[in-house]
Amino acid sequence: MATLEPTAHIQLDHLRVSEPKRSPGSKKVRAVITFEPRTSVFDTTNEHTGKNEFRGFFTLFWISIFLLTVQNYITSFERNGYPLSLAFATMFSRNAFTLALSDAVLVASTGLSVLFVKAVQKGWIRYYYTGVIIHHSFQTLMLACAVTWTFNRKWYWVQSGFFTLHSLVMIMKVHSYCAVNGYLSWVSLRAAKVQNELEAAATEASGSYEAALSAAAGNKPASPGTNDVSGAGTPSIDGHNIGDTPLAAALRNRLLNGNANGPDVHVLPTHHEEHPLVHHPDGKVAQLAQKLSECESELTSDGKDHVRWPANVSLANFVDYQLIPTLVYELEYPRTPRIRPLYVLEKTVATFGTFALLYTVTEHSIIPLIPSPGSEYPFWRSVLDLALPFMMAYVLLFYIIFECICNGFAELSRFADRRFYDDWWNSTSQDEFARKWNRPVHMFLLRHVYASTMAEYKLSKHSATLITFLLSACVHELVMLIVTKKIRMYLFVMQMAQIPLIALGRIPAIKRNRILGNIVFWIGLYCGFPLLCVGYCTY
Repeated sequence: MATLEPTAHIQLDHLRVSEPKRSPGSKKVRAVITFEPRTSVFDTTNEHTGKNEFRGFFTLFWISIFLLTVQNYITSFERNGYPLSLAFATMFSRNAFTLALSDAVLVASTGLSVLFVKAVQKGWIRYYYTGVIIHHSFQTLMLACAVTWTFNRKWYWVQSGFFTLHSLVMIMKVHSYCAVNGYLSWVSLRAAKVQNELEAAATEASGSYEAALSAAAGNKPASPGTNDVSGAGTPSIDGHNIGDTPLAAALRNRLLNGNANGPDVHVLPTHHEEHPLVHHPDGKVAQLAQKLSECESELTSDGKDHVRWPANVSLANFVDYQLIPTLVYELEYPRTPRIRPLYVLEKTVATFGTFALLYTVTEHSIIPLIPSPGSEYPFWRSVLDLALPFMMAYVLLFYIIFECICNGFAELSRFADRRFYDDWWNSTSQDEFARKWNRPVHMFLLRHVYASTMAEYKLSKHSATLITFLLSACVHELVMLIVTKKIRMYLFVMQMAQIPLIALGRIPAIKRNRILGNIVFWIGLYCGFPLLCVGYCTY
């Protein structure tokens, strides 16, 4: 499956500086996916959030959830003689050892991808297209084994849901690792071929390679004397060129001096040496040198270590990638200078504390209200009763995964880009919500599904979008099939229904009214969870 070419893309507060880059002659296309030092929105070290005029409402939310939890404990004690039932705990703790062992085998099996990439690197396997077939066959086998094992163990929905979702995460990580390294192996072969052609052309044009270098040095234009950030191109704001204005200079300084919102890290300028023969007076030699420079830029990272493929192909690098909370593989990621033990402790305590709240909401407000098959309880009443508890559980689960766990693993791996989500709560449409609430998956789909299908099969943007939605809907329905042991297609239909709703939301009259769009979004989210629960549990 195709991967995507790098672009210089830097986000500074509300200002975007970007210049798309595409290598001539390359059969691949790359999406605009970059990593840069930044903190998550709700992180306590985020200066912008700390200055937000609504920050008091965050405190109000947590106090309200705590009071609701205490109220549930007191009510349960008065009615049953105990503050909290352990029925749910008994359910998800059952078969804990088997689940842990199965998960360990799952994670260990992903190490086979390192052997695969090693074989590709050494030339034992050509990635295009023998390696692609092996790569996708291995992914399919992983998924088939996970699904079969889950069904055979007859786990409860908690265990089966966790194992299935973790299997999908591991498959996405393996896919990105193999696809990116496979593509770079193709670029490396192409670079070697261009190098041979360049040496032959330079010798033919100038008599010898050394003479060609001298001719290129003499033909090189004078340096303009500017200290531009290589790879950033000409900055623009909303399509307007700002060239060498004072604002452009200020941007360069910010890039070189670091990002104030990042966790003790600096943004380093991208830099790739161009081949000296790009200035050769012979057009053919200059063109080949330019192609070689572009190959080298793809084979070398933009970070401070300038990692060049295949120096990254090692078990240690793969283990490091597994610890980093991202589903998109890169040669190098921005890093923090150190691990902060107190920060790790903070996220650990927040994880268990928030999970206690989530457990209480699930035990007291969701499980008792879930209708059983054949229940005479009105459908609309079940949806109404479950709407608020499900929304609370969703918000708490979101916070645990994307704020606590992802930030915790990011700190342990010194991963500096903590943008795991955007302000999805301000969404005015389903496509905006899909882009913002789960950025790791969104970036994976953007690179390895959306842009990949466009490159491989020459699809239009609309067709690639349809394929991406279709794949996502199938995977969501697969999870529901494994969890509920039923084929109902409710979630699949709801996922695909987003396409006409997105088109409807782009009508100018609707798009201009952001408040109305946000209200419709929240109503849809409130209704969606209980509808799915009642539908799969009752019918």
